Amino acid sequence: MKALVYEGVEQLAFRDVPDALVRDGEHLIKVEAVGVCGSDMHAYLGHDARRPAPLILGHEAAGVIAGGPRDGARVTVNPLVNCGTCRACRSGRENLCADRQIISMPPREGAFAQYIAMPDSNLVTVPDDVPLSKAALAEPLAVSWHAARLALGALVTAPDVPALVIGGGAIGLAAALALRAMGVTDITIAEPNDARRAFLAENCGQKAVAKADGAYDLIIDAVGYAATREVASALAAPGGVIAHVGLGEDLGGLDIRRMTLQEITFIGTYTYTAQDFRDTAQAIFDGRLGPLNWFETRALSDGFTAFRDLRAGQVAAPKIILTPWG
Repeated sequence: MKALVYEGVEQLAFRDVPDALVRDGEHLIKVEAVGVCGSDMHAYLGHDARRPAPLILGHEAAGVIAGGPRDGARVTVNPLVNCGTCRACRSGRENLCADRQIISMPPREGAFAQYIAMPDSNLVTVPDDVPLSKAALAEPLAVSWHAARLALGALVTAPDVPALVIGGGAIGLAAALALRAMGVTDITIAEPNDARRAFLAENCGQKAVAKADGAYDLIIDAVGYAATREVASALAAPGGVIAHVGLGEDLGGLDIRRMTLQEITFIGTYTYTAQDFRDTAQAIFDGRLGPLNWFETRALSDGFTAFRDLRAGQVAAPKIILTPWG
């Protein structure tokens, strides 16, 4: 089969690779849409030791089951494979499974390919009236759904409070959409990129600013750099909540003294539970997350150009979806 393969720092090649390995209990899926994630970009830049070259990246996928009893079923893919038996899995926190695997990390190749193989329990059936390009957004939307759910659950005040999302990429926009679906109406997105900020305002109906000020009861950091954590800990209102999603860099930024004196809650959030993924997919199908028309589509075979343009900051849309046809 053909795949877009990460071969080294800022090196991608569209070439022949061995066919996808189908394990017991798994389905072969023809990939029809796969999103480019920030973690794919981190790997592309050589910043993620968990994703060594050569490797097929990509984990935001939707497609059609090829063969077997569910042949032809349209599905969106939860890329997080877990053991199902440990304490975390039994308590519904599969994202914390010590033996978790995710496609695009060894030993599982990713979805920038013609085919992938996944367990049946990781698949959610997509209604015929929902394009698979939108269904592929379930994964990044689920990341933000999970963060928004945890943040709102930690608030001691009413849920409809001033909220700030730091970062206007796919995860940041998805966080704003999730918060709105959960009843929050006063949402600001801080995004320094002029083109992306204009896109958020004009195409997504979001309140987007270059630099936030004021106080916010709920903050979601969808970037995860020292500078954004500094902003979050400075702008969080007394008794507020910071949900940290981004993995930009490991250290620095938090004003621990202020957070302690003002009883500001900090929550690290990673991926999503299986229920979060199913809930997010259903919210997509029900239209509760809006029209989801904020991505651009490109051909998988031209994926190198997509990464190059993202690297150069030349993409206004929060998400690029790669498809077999472009």
